[in-house]
Amino acid sequence: MTAQDINEGKGLAIVSYLALIGIIIAYFLNNDKKNPFTSFHLRQSLGLWLLFHVLGFVASSFDNWGVTSGFYLFFCVLFIYGLIGAVSGKAQSIPLLGDVFQKWFSSIGH
Repeated sequence: MTAQDINEGKGLAIVSYLALIGIIIAYFLNNDKKNPFTSFHLRQSLGLWLLFHVLGFVASSFDNWGVTSGFYLFFCVLFIYGLIGAVSGKAQSIPLLGDVFQKWFSSIGH
């Protein structure tokens, strides 16, 4: 990944972390260019958002504020970590799950 790839893809990489609609926008805008930096962060954010919604369904079944607070804090930290990586121009995987997301969604951006 070159510095030019990072500079060109930084905006869409940031957009991909904003919401599910951000992933869709970044995916379609990156579809023609296939910028490797944007693709990396698309895979990270897609994995985070999907896992957030799946585990959110599970966490909502607990009637305990500690479980739900911990759930939201965990994902908030991961989203901020990914967003800071996108803003700073680094292709660093999210702790615990980033490498798994890169494998699962390897078809995005290729």
